[in-house]
Amino acid sequence: MLSGKRAFKGPAKLAVPLTAFLATLALLLGVPAAGAFAADGVEDKSFIVGTDTTFAPFEFRQDGELVGIDMDLMNAIAEEEGFGVEIQSLGFDAALQSLQSNQVDGVIAGMSITDERRKVFDFSDPYFESGIQMAVAENNDDVKGYEDLRGKRVAVKTGTEGQTFAESIKGEYGFEVVAFAQSAQMYDDVKAGGSVAVFDDYPVLAYGVKSGNGLKTVTEKEAGSSYGFAVNKGTNAELLAAFNEGLAELKASGEYQEILDTYLEAGAADSSFWALVTDNAPAFAKGLGLTLLATALSLFFALILGVFFGFLKVGNYKVLRGIATIYVSIFRGTPVLVQAFFFYFGLPQIIDRPVDVLTAGVLTLSLNAGAYMTEIVRGGIQSVDPGQMEAARSLGLGYVKTMQKVIIPQAIKIMTPSFINQFVITLKDTSLLAVIGFAELTYQGQQVYAVNFRTAEVLLIVAALYFIVITALTKLADVVDKRFNK
Repeated sequence: MLSGKRAFKGPAKLAVPLTAFLATLALLLGVPAAGAFAADGVEDKSFIVGTDTTFAPFEFRQDGELVGIDMDLMNAIAEEEGFGVEIQSLGFDAALQSLQSNQVDGVIAGMSITDERRKVFDFSDPYFESGIQMAVAENNDDVKGYEDLRGKRVAVKTGTEGQTFAESIKGEYGFEVVAFAQSAQMYDDVKAGGSVAVFDDYPVLAYGVKSGNGLKTVTEKEAGSSYGFAVNKGTNAELLAAFNEGLAELKASGEYQEILDTYLEAGAADSSFWALVTDNAPAFAKGLGLTLLATALSLFFALILGVFFGFLKVGNYKVLRGIATIYVSIFRGTPVLVQAFFFYFGLPQIIDRPVDVLTAGVLTLSLNAGAYMTEIVRGGIQSVDPGQMEAARSLGLGYVKTMQKVIIPQAIKIMTPSFINQFVITLKDTSLLAVIGFAELTYQGQQVYAVNFRTAEVLLIVAALYFIVITALTKLADVVDKRFNK
């Protein structure tokens, strides 16, 4: 979505009839049209396409389903050209990283075609001509143009054309630029008074205003660049050709304009708080289910790792203690987000094969929680009075029997509260996996408020669901603790 030199548009109006004419002429003569060889190669194949999490009206969630201009275009082209498509909602930056690490075959996310990006990606023919507008809070009558921004702060979305435009004029008009990951976040910043204005792509901003995001536009549309579908440089040429061919056919049939009209004039429907809960209940339920699944799998593997490395740390072998210490130091000494990015984006480049988001998430949480559980196990064992070991050995019990019958039972009672605490921490840490597109509870909440811009209410619902689940599971863990550790 970064802006660059505006695409040459002279022949754009002639492209559709000319393409249709050449295709018809080629069929009459029995000769394949230009690009036909490449496009035919996609039939009956399936491709994974990455997209942004929310960039309404191009991609957003409606009744739990991913819809929008980009989604309808991609699905219509896939149907027209006879190939299958699986669309993964990852976030714009994550989608580009996934493409570069070959996790996805292409990206469609309101992505501007720029000279800089052409060095890395191959682009389709443009499918939308964009532009930039500035908006302020509805009650702000002081800022009416760029000259009123001097000494103030403006909000933009990371990686967008709006950010590039704001950066290009900030020196002239003397304002500061702050970037956010999502459109809803930058709109909320303006409403809260953190920033006085926002720069965004005009159709996205128009959708937000119609949906009640609390802003109003104060400038005319600035010329922007063209949006295109992207694949890695020199790869998936047949997919790119099929996209171009399908796009031309959609324009010729009028379906392309119908898709645009459906979303460019739309806005999110207003609803009560209760309707907000009930309408999005399937999305929240799905997110909660994935949160619990990732937590359960991660804790299972983390417990195995914790016990294994915990015993190594209290053992008599220096080398094994060193290995356990290195493991704990690495995963306790680096942020969970960095670990998640590494396992989802970095690991596939090392092993030369994709890693699905659930696997990457479970790897992250398991190894991270396992490091903390290692220390819990070590601390629990070492907290048992050393005299217990000496007494058991003096009675003729071997080391293994002493650990099994005397030390471990006492250590478990000491470790249980810490294990319960780690369980709660791991469950909450699943929310961090939203950054790699794992559709857990926090991710689902982001999808909802990015469309209706009711951030506070949606976050209250998400927080309440976390609170209920964590409280219930903590109570259950306490009951189990009292039952088995009397």
